[in-house]
Amino acid sequence: MCPGEVEEGPHARAGGRRPGRPASEPGPAPEPGFGEEPAPRPPEKRRGRRPAARTLARALPALLIAGGIVYDLLTPRAFTAVPFFTAAPLIAAPLSSLRTTLLTGLAALAATCVVHARFGLDPDATTITEVVTVATVAVLAAAINRVVRLGDRRLASAREIAEAAQRAVLPQPDACIDGFDIAARYEAAQEGAFIGGDLYAVQDSPHGVRLVVGDVRGKGMGAVAAVAVLIGAFREAAEQEATLEAVAGRLERALAREGTRRSGIDALEGFTTAVLAELPHGDSGDGVVRIVNRGHPPPLLLHGDGTLRALSAHEPALPLGMADLGLWPDRVTESGFPSGATLLLYTDGLSEARDAHGRFYDPRRRLAGRSFPDPRSLLGRLAADVRRHSGGGTTDDMALLAVRRP
Repeated sequence: MCPGEVEEGPHARAGGRRPGRPASEPGPAPEPGFGEEPAPRPPEKRRGRRPAARTLARALPALLIAGGIVYDLLTPRAFTAVPFFTAAPLIAAPLSSLRTTLLTGLAALAATCVVHARFGLDPDATTITEVVTVATVAVLAAAINRVVRLGDRRLASAREIAEAAQRAVLPQPDACIDGFDIAARYEAAQEGAFIGGDLYAVQDSPHGVRLVVGDVRGKGMGAVAAVAVLIGAFREAAEQEATLEAVAGRLERALAREGTRRSGIDALEGFTTAVLAELPHGDSGDGVVRIVNRGHPPPLLLHGDGTLRALSAHEPALPLGMADLGLWPDRVTESGFPSGATLLLYTDGLSEARDAHGRFYDPRRRLAGRSFPDPRSLLGRLAADVRRHSGGGTTDDMALLAVRRP
């Protein structure tokens, strides 16, 4: 039974899924000292110095106008402050609203007239040229502002679509399935991106709770299409196939069919590393986990006392989609999965994250000796620790899936 779960009657359990901890119930207090995930904050505050830089940029147009006035007052008439006055609305255009951009342009135009008025009210050719220049730039700044705002709206719409696509292709698994406590997390390497070539899925089947984590070679929409194909094939195969080896075979055939529809290098070199796991139903006491690994980083088993071991495959196998190079039968590796232990599956975006000196992130070393109250806490702190290790940015997407036997 998952933490916080209330035993239900047979009619309530007919669907085969049981709810996890109620949303109103607070989780365990975080443990200090390892990758503690920061409390939720507004997005700007997470970016450190960016809010201060943005504030300075917004104040820069006013500073330029004031600086232009001072410059014109302190220099002979032959020197002009027009570069200050034209720069002000151009800087305001991409950062401010249309109203603020227009007001900045009017302020720059008024400042130009004021600094020339001290030499007399009869304008000469130079004065007229400078006033027309500032007015023209102010109008252009207003047009730039409208183009930028339109682009922002389109980008926001694209991000909403991408987020909806992620929820459709990579839905969050139930927090509790057949007594197992489950958490998943996707970290995109590119800021603003939501989905790439990494994948995860959890399926409760008549043969046990089955899981897959994989990494499709390549980027872009081709990789996303392959992710959708693999997850669809996995969910169907997990329900129908009696063995985990047969599930891997179905994924191989699904990827081969997808390859015939692709062109270019993806058709020749498309492949997917993947690891599949099966947690049998009805285990009492110390259970087992069955693993099929197709060229993927081995899962990690974190025991309740902090000890850790990698569940490496006894016989290495090629990634999915490389059957043309040779056929090797899939071999299941069976390992103990004791109560209180957590199974962690991940993609190489975790193990290949580098710091400023080029050193890879080592999840075995970083997790050894640590304990976590639940899978969600583990993934949150692990993601935060990777961000610190890599200086806030990684070069590859990262998919994480953790399952705990209470």
